[in-house]
Amino acid sequence: MRVLIIGGGGREHALAWAIERSPGVSALHITPGNPGTALLGSNQPGGDADQTVRLAEELEIDLAIVGPEAPLVAGLADRLRAKRIAVFGPSADAARLEGSKVFAKRFMRENRIPTAPFEVFDDAEAARAFVRSAGTPLVVKADGLAGGKGVLIPRSPEETLAAVDRVLVDRAFGDAGGLVLLEERLSGPELSVMAIVDGRRWLSLPPSRDHKRLLDGDEGPNTGGMGAIAPVPGLDSALLDKIDREGIDAVVSGMTLRGTPFVGCLYAGLMLTPEGPRVLEFNVRFGDPEAQVLLPLVEGDFARLLLSAAHGEIDTGAVTIREAAAATVVLAAPGYPAGPRGGMPIAGLDKLPPDLIAFHAGTSFGEDASVIASGGRVLSLTSTAPNLEGALSRAYRGTELVRFEGAHYRRDIGRPPSDQRE
Repeated sequence: MRVLIIGGGGREHALAWAIERSPGVSALHITPGNPGTALLGSNQPGGDADQTVRLAEELEIDLAIVGPEAPLVAGLADRLRAKRIAVFGPSADAARLEGSKVFAKRFMRENRIPTAPFEVFDDAEAARAFVRSAGTPLVVKADGLAGGKGVLIPRSPEETLAAVDRVLVDRAFGDAGGLVLLEERLSGPELSVMAIVDGRRWLSLPPSRDHKRLLDGDEGPNTGGMGAIAPVPGLDSALLDKIDREGIDAVVSGMTLRGTPFVGCLYAGLMLTPEGPRVLEFNVRFGDPEAQVLLPLVEGDFARLLLSAAHGEIDTGAVTIREAAAATVVLAAPGYPAGPRGGMPIAGLDKLPPDLIAFHAGTSFGEDASVIASGGRVLSLTSTAPNLEGALSRAYRGTELVRFEGAHYRRDIGRPPSDQRE
């Protein structure tokens, strides 16, 4: 099997790590990849959709795996399928679950998927009037893709009004802010559930939890994720069954009824409120850094699992889930997330023990073939162990071995969350 992974971050390194271990894979290519994926397969030059399709044809790819959300929303999976290349990733129509927050919320309402009450506006004055009349704290969301920055969590009505203006008047998020979503702010611990979907059937992966705030104690600005654990302790089977039934299964059924069946990784971001689980958002690809803790728990032929899902006949027996725990700690660049600084050499990657993986997220090769920091989230240090305490201990050991100037990381990954608010 010849596999092409599209993307160059930590999620794609984790996917490459899992695919490379599959026995039926004869060639693994990653575009554009990073220094970490270069150790597992062949990095190919990155390019636009036309170049990616041509690359897949030239390499005679049997399975294409689209990592990031933007190319999925733009229809890359459709274009590859038109060339009769099997793709693990949803069509542009199905990818609207992530590409449009308004579409996703309306879809949830239509399919009775538990979520926060919401209203949608394209007029700033009407949105301001709603804010002034609301009797509950609100979350302000730009409708489209905004690189993870389009969700604003104001702390007062005045900040909420300013956030509305930032989206609709200042157009801080460009075309992504043509519509603004105002939804009731929920509270409770967060949870992520991901499933491999073939359009009709699906296989859930263990629940995971990431830590989005930059600083210890869930303080500071939101980030793409500063670390994660899996599985999440303390969850009973009845709760997980409820999430599978009301979240994952409802989406798979609802998308099929729309005539836009979902094929790929369906990610449900949830909040466990006092009233029960509520969906905050859907993503249409593996999470990052959640992929880095989930994939080391998957044993078996991961490539066969994804290929069978891409063909619409998921082979759930291709893999098993280890009875273990995993943890990842993100090493971030100084200045992240507002203005990360790059160019710093990374030392210690060659000193990591076999039970510790450094998934590259924001790295590149320097002039002398050394590895340098080049992005906001630079590395995800991941380990597994029989229990969560052991996995965390091993992952944090990596922060003592891997160094670059100004590296920042949270020291409380895996601790029970404080009362979170979306």
